[in-house]
Amino acid sequence: MNAPSPETLRRGWCPSTLKPMETGDGWLVRLHPPGARLTPAQLRRIAALATRHGNGLIEISARGNMQLRGVTADSHPALVTTLLAERLVDEHDGDGPQRLTLVSPLAHIPVHSGASHGDLIDALALAAAIEARGREVAGLPAKFAVIVDGGGESSLEAFAGDIRIVATAPGRLVIALADRLWFGPVAEGEAGAAVARAMARFAARRAQAPDTIRRMGDLAAAELAVLCDLPATEPPPQRPAPRRAGLFAVRTSHAALVGLPFGRVEASALDRLARAAETMGCPEIRLSPWRGIAFRGLSQPDGLALLESAAADGLITRDDDPRLSVQACAGAPACGRAEAPAMADAARLAQVLAPDLAAGLTLHVSGCVKSCARPAASDLTLVGEGERYRVVIGGAARDSALATLDLSALLTRLQPGQDLHARLSAAGRLSGPTK
Repeated sequence: MNAPSPETLRRGWCPSTLKPMETGDGWLVRLHPPGARLTPAQLRRIAALATRHGNGLIEISARGNMQLRGVTADSHPALVTTLLAERLVDEHDGDGPQRLTLVSPLAHIPVHSGASHGDLIDALALAAAIEARGREVAGLPAKFAVIVDGGGESSLEAFAGDIRIVATAPGRLVIALADRLWFGPVAEGEAGAAVARAMARFAARRAQAPDTIRRMGDLAAAELAVLCDLPATEPPPQRPAPRRAGLFAVRTSHAALVGLPFGRVEASALDRLARAAETMGCPEIRLSPWRGIAFRGLSQPDGLALLESAAADGLITRDDDPRLSVQACAGAPACGRAEAPAMADAARLAQVLAPDLAAGLTLHVSGCVKSCARPAASDLTLVGEGERYRVVIGGAARDSALATLDLSALLTRLQPGQDLHARLSAAGRLSGPTK
């Protein structure tokens, strides 16, 4: 099954929407809502389109993008036409990534009143400026990522990026390249230009060896250093891990942050949630890199009611939900490349490892070595191989495995007193006491 050529459809569509990915359950169409924000009515419309043109399954990726599954060659043109006509996707051309930046769904315009919490810069405005500048840089890789961290309580330290911006004081920030070299400080108003220069220089260097330079992390320290004109500096202090679901106070209102189990939800459940938010007068929805959705601008009672409605549909509303610590791809049979049913097995593993996951253990279940759900390391990484899993502790999908086991053997050997549980405990991967 091949995607229609760009010439057969109107120019200007979002490339990831125009060029879907073939999977085991049809085409996967990725949506990039403008500014990563929607209204409840728009969310309901997307749910309806997912049912009409796909199989009714909707996903949120780790980059905060929305994906519709089960689209077909026949249904795809009409879907894209509707998405474009109703302005549900960005529309701009270019060879670079559709969305460069990752921002907290709770980011807000700061009020510098001397408070010890809250954002220190306007991360949303800075991200928009970087997006605009980035579209003028040819040659950036498709998955190039700029993390824009406002310095508040919603730390984005857990997400990998080519460029990382972290606010350290009101209107001031530091910049990291490949999470290895730090530069600054720089004023908020000058950061966009500094990032644009670094992106342009990286793209020029990558053009010299596109097959070997895919991300900034592929460059040596000396090569990274020449990408930024700012002085070298120390990394900012680590901040506490953020809450990823629940009710949040955001300035004068509240936000309800709902997580999707393993990043997936049925269109009918999403429609019910959007309807409830619509009746509450929710003005804005933002997609979350914690594979969820933030409903902003609510009163405290409405926020609590919305979370209760989400919980009734089996969605994640508490930060101690063990499923939040599990990253899983669709797996077989939904993905034609997967060698194991990753998402189904992740649900079973989440039940068995619930106390450890709630205490901080991170689990990645990948249907194959591509590791689409999480390219970085996890405390426990399982990689599908011939309907079994390669077991990696404290590493990523391509790292050396301790063993290759089927699910039954995995579940047994992860129990307290068994060898895998002991290895995780000895490696410091279990936050709670050894059972």
